[in-house]
Amino acid sequence: MSDELAPQREATATDFTDGEWHRLHRATPLFRGGLTLLIIVGIIVANFRERFFDAILPGSGEFTPEDPLFEYILAENLILQAAAALLGLLLLIVAGFWLSWRFHSFRITDQVVEVRSGILFRTNRKGRLDRIQGINIVRPFIPRLFGAAKLEISVAGNDANVPLQYLTGAQADALRRDILLLASGARRNARGSNEGAEVPPGAPLTLGSNVIDQRVHEFLAPELDPNLAEPESVVHMDPGRLIGSTVLGGPAIIFVLLTAGLITGITLTGEIALIAGFIPAMIGIGGFLISRITRSLRYSIAATPDGVRVGFGLLSTSNETLPPGRIHSVKVSQPLLWRPFGWWQIAVNRASRSSAQGAGGQAQTTILPVGNADDVRTVLRLLLPAGVTDDSMPMIDLGLTGSGDEGGFVPSPRRARPLRWFSVKRNATALTPELVMLRTGAIWRALTLVPYPRIQSVALTQGPILRALRLGAVDVHTVAGPISAGIGALDRDHALSFFEHVSGRAIAAAERDTSHRWGAAAGADAAGADAAEIALAPRAADEPPAREGAS
Repeated sequence: MSDELAPQREATATDFTDGEWHRLHRATPLFRGGLTLLIIVGIIVANFRERFFDAILPGSGEFTPEDPLFEYILAENLILQAAAALLGLLLLIVAGFWLSWRFHSFRITDQVVEVRSGILFRTNRKGRLDRIQGINIVRPFIPRLFGAAKLEISVAGNDANVPLQYLTGAQADALRRDILLLASGARRNARGSNEGAEVPPGAPLTLGSNVIDQRVHEFLAPELDPNLAEPESVVHMDPGRLIGSTVLGGPAIIFVLLTAGLITGITLTGEIALIAGFIPAMIGIGGFLISRITRSLRYSIAATPDGVRVGFGLLSTSNETLPPGRIHSVKVSQPLLWRPFGWWQIAVNRASRSSAQGAGGQAQTTILPVGNADDVRTVLRLLLPAGVTDDSMPMIDLGLTGSGDEGGFVPSPRRARPLRWFSVKRNATALTPELVMLRTGAIWRALTLVPYPRIQSVALTQGPILRALRLGAVDVHTVAGPISAGIGALDRDHALSFFEHVSGRAIAAAERDTSHRWGAAAGADAAGADAAEIALAPRAADEPPAREGAS
């Protein structure tokens, strides 16, 4: 059934990219603040329900606690005035929500995505299309029940993201495709982006008789349209592996140790009050573990025409498309307790960072929460297609599990053992035509991959201890993130050679890099092929076959 349902999200096109100003969905005030208002009203009604019935039916509220405010309203006979004031307050809040939606508009041109908002204090946020680092569609649980979604455009910079909340789910998927087409530099009609039924920008949520079936279909449909990706390029999460890796992870071990310490403390001292000091930490860690499992159960990653699509979430879902060239470094790591099972984790550095909280506000840096070696190979091919090929895969495998100088790696010399007691043979570097590889860690294994075009600078350092041992340390700088691409305790001469080679290759790769307009090159190649075919067609008709083949 999923094959029939998923294309519904991708078949719709929008006219939001016409350069004109548009408003968000009409139900946006309800999702952004109306639900909170309904909860507050419910609390007020629950608190005053007994007093209300007691005022109408004397004696029905004899067990109701005294409320000074309500007693004053009854004593002064101000019931009508209080009800009018409460109604006026509610109308004022509703009007504020409506005005907030009315003054919130956006437009998309061939160069920027721009959002205007605010009633008294106006704000204007712009994001350049050529600096887009990814487009994330978040479907929180409540808006998801009504078929709505939040679209967030991640732009390079600190807190530079541009959110559009909310649109219908079909509009969000179609708008992402249109924005990525513009950002790629390809012609609008080159890939048929506007084929399909067009939905007006202000289309209301479906309220027909089939609304329940439609919501059920959206809940069951996969985040990724199967028609967009080859089956062999799709990686899904194994539930048993996810639960096992969570149990063997650091937070779970801390949780067990805290529990054991709490039980021991209560047993030795007899003080039950010790629980109060441990409860906040245990609740926090327990919530994190549950969130990690539920968020990653429907994990998927696959290649699409516009980049890598990463999906997370069970009840509230998010799926983000990372365009080509937006991954600045990749780190594959393996904690010690995962090693018997062959499990790995993949994290990345990206140029976008947001100060907002929650799944929709944070740039996703953990691309693969847990996977086996085959999953790692597949994901690395998706993230770094130019550098991770059949030719380089044996070297990458040695970077994951190997040691010594096999496969072109240059390890630390023996004199570095005082600084790298366990990992002197694992500590190594390697260079390929497209990637810098840094292999570290014997207990906590890690392999860092940095593509040359994404390198911002290279640093070579040598402190007094390294100088005395004739060693050096190298740092390959990319954008800020969870990955620090550095390695120490290298032979001094090798560190100098590494510095010179990486610096030269990074400059040359940056000059020829066109990943920021990834569709323009493909369009130019296609146009050139069409022009060549047209130019050669008359000649092929007039010339003999032998000459045609020679030409």
